[in-house]
Amino acid sequence: MGELKLMKGNEALAEAAIRYGADAYFGYPITPQSEVIEYLSEQNPYERTGMVVLQAESELAAINMVYGAGASGKRVMTSSSSPGVCLKQEGLAYIAGAEIPCVFADVVRGGPGLGTIQPSQADYFQNTKGGGNGDYRNLVLAPASVQEMCDFVALGFELAFKYRMAACILSDGAIGQMMEKVVLPDQKPRMTDEEIKAKYPWAINGRKNGTQHRIITSLDLDSAKMEEHNIHLQKKYKEIEENEVRYEMINCDDAEYVFVAYGSSARIAQKSVQLGREAGLKVGLLRPITLWPYPTKAIDALIKKGVKGFLSVELSCGQMIEDVRLACNGRVKAEHFGRVGGIIHTPEEVLEAMKKQIIGE
Repeated sequence: MGELKLMKGNEALAEAAIRYGADAYFGYPITPQSEVIEYLSEQNPYERTGMVVLQAESELAAINMVYGAGASGKRVMTSSSSPGVCLKQEGLAYIAGAEIPCVFADVVRGGPGLGTIQPSQADYFQNTKGGGNGDYRNLVLAPASVQEMCDFVALGFELAFKYRMAACILSDGAIGQMMEKVVLPDQKPRMTDEEIKAKYPWAINGRKNGTQHRIITSLDLDSAKMEEHNIHLQKKYKEIEENEVRYEMINCDDAEYVFVAYGSSARIAQKSVQLGREAGLKVGLLRPITLWPYPTKAIDALIKKGVKGFLSVELSCGQMIEDVRLACNGRVKAEHFGRVGGIIHTPEEVLEAMKKQIIGE
């Protein structure tokens, strides 16, 4: 039935990696996600399960270790915060091109650049649009609780291996640092090398019959084959958009106006919904759980049911609002409300923004 504990979000993510049978974690400390590697180092998971934990010399080194280990079919992950994820983008683009499954967590802090160590959601573009070069995507899961920080490790690995790509757990400094009750899963066994060979025929496992088995990279492809490979990737992404969209709706059955928010902003907006309902306003909340693929069809369905406007609530200057507006396609009003610099909005000011910007009170 699992084990109930009080943990930080970062700690829950780390413990989940051990319990879900991860083979390795390669990382580098940076606030506000340093607890991930600190917790793993303290737990010494190599003695518990055989899981390797290594602090690399840099973020660039860490992501390339993930690239190499993931190519052999191992369950590997890394984590960082905003400037560190910037440094990992080259490796993530290579991982996308080579179709290597892995999980990475981004516990977002403010920017641009060094910015602040306070919570932010301004890495939305960096992860949902593919922050490296070329045409590619990452699966992006947005936890709104410590429990989901734990649960999305399993979901991330499941989707990463199903589609052979990187899955991002896009958290923020608030979710990573807050403490809540979490039900931890029972320990899952790590896969043996023989099981990996049988289940993942694409994985590097040494020479076979004198022929080296290797992951295909752009160095192996001429222009025609590279175009073919890109078309293959886009077909895969289209399949994901059709089958892997996840979201939660709260009080949307009769809503006339809807907040759209994820992560810590969704927790705040949920209170705004309560306050609005108490004041007689028919407001609801759409919480995207997958930021890519985005719940575009859910917004379309709400418009067809009669929703008159959407307010995108973010800890940024406005990034997700672009996807909300694309989904609305000019049919109803869609506006943004956000705070930056580490200042977290209150439920009251979020509701007031809805009244002024969308309802028109």
